Amino acid sequence: MNAEEARAKIRAKMPGLRADLERLIRIPSKSAAGNDPAQLARSARATAEILEASGAKARVVDLPGALPAVVGEVAGPAGAPKVLLYAHHDVQPEGPREAWRSDPYEPVERDGRIFGRGSADDRAGILTHAAALRAWDGRPPVSVALFIEGEEESGSSNLRRFLEQERALLDADVVVLADSSNWRVGQPALTTSLRGVVNCTVEVRTADHAVHSGQYGGPLPDALTALCRLLATLHDERGTVAVPIATRADHDPLDLTEDEVRAWAGTRPGVRLIGEGSLTARLWRRPAIDVIGIDAPTVMGASNQLVAIARGRVSMRIPPGEDPAAAYRTLERFLLEKARTAAWGAEVKVSDPQLGRPYDLPTGGRAYAAYQAATEAAWRRKPLGIGMGGSIPFLADFAELFPRAELLVTGVEDPESNAHSENESLHLGEFENGCVAEALFLEAMARA
Repeated sequence: MNAEEARAKIRAKMPGLRADLERLIRIPSKSAAGNDPAQLARSARATAEILEASGAKARVVDLPGALPAVVGEVAGPAGAPKVLLYAHHDVQPEGPREAWRSDPYEPVERDGRIFGRGSADDRAGILTHAAALRAWDGRPPVSVALFIEGEEESGSSNLRRFLEQERALLDADVVVLADSSNWRVGQPALTTSLRGVVNCTVEVRTADHAVHSGQYGGPLPDALTALCRLLATLHDERGTVAVPIATRADHDPLDLTEDEVRAWAGTRPGVRLIGEGSLTARLWRRPAIDVIGIDAPTVMGASNQLVAIARGRVSMRIPPGEDPAAAYRTLERFLLEKARTAAWGAEVKVSDPQLGRPYDLPTGGRAYAAYQAATEAAWRRKPLGIGMGGSIPFLADFAELFPRAELLVTGVEDPESNAHSENESLHLGEFENGCVAEALFLEAMARA
């Protein structure tokens, strides 16, 4: 099958693929704590049905204490390589509804993009795999296994249990993880590195209980101000991470401009960019720290008191080469030392670590070369090898459990997809190209 034939087949299947994509978008399958697990069961069943309609034998897998995953398989010709296709069916919470231009769970097309929560991250990954199978009418030239996770957006805490239970089915020559992005619309890319993640909770306590701010304000500090001062020590005046993380590599700046980054992120005009080094280095190969949540009285619920206890959730991205456990200890030590002065001696506790390993992916294997060629044929443009500032911590689990497999990280997102934010969208042209590329890749692996 050449690229033109693959594109013709994908376009013929596109109405069904789009209907299945929209079906999934309508399911609010949020895996974060506190959301309805029944919606995850709905999206797992729908995913299994979509894979079945693509020619796979698929089933929902339940484990105690875990959200459901989906596995599937398609037998290929005798002696053919085996390809494992990964995606996830859970989504991020939608955030403030008023920030969306349309209902996050009712797909809408605008300017060649489908808008809706999970449209790009990662329902598009599921449908890319389905499209590749349908392009071969359910009879691909390689054996295919599928694993569609239900907990990726909440940390993949049970993924290894699923992989171990289904190990015989999922063991493969190559793993394609369709959960990343292209460089920009029209410029494909394969992800070759990912930062790791170190999250923790910082608690500051200044008193046994809250007190009247008029009676005691002045000599006594409040915990919220002390927490803010402590968190402010995480960066220097230029916004460079002050925590002593040793790995701070440079990276080819490619053609990324500050104006593009600002436009993609919606950065306000007066806000200065922070950190040092090229933009690509700051995004992919250097540490980053953000405060992603605070527990304190709300503005509406505030009263005239000195708050006795406040908590913040800190998220640190670490470059490839860093050990997340060691990085957590470094961050904890830094915060406790800074608390003596910045937090006026308040009691500080660092807890609840959530760790994910960074990863550098080898790029010299046959599968990588095959996907490069398939991507170039689909887009008519050579793909770039790019880093990713986000994390896929379970790559190390795949590498350990399936040591003979070559790992590839692909995707059909682009910088305007707005994954994890409001008005998430999927560019339909990029989606088509991604489906064509994966269909061609299956044949390229059969030849390899």
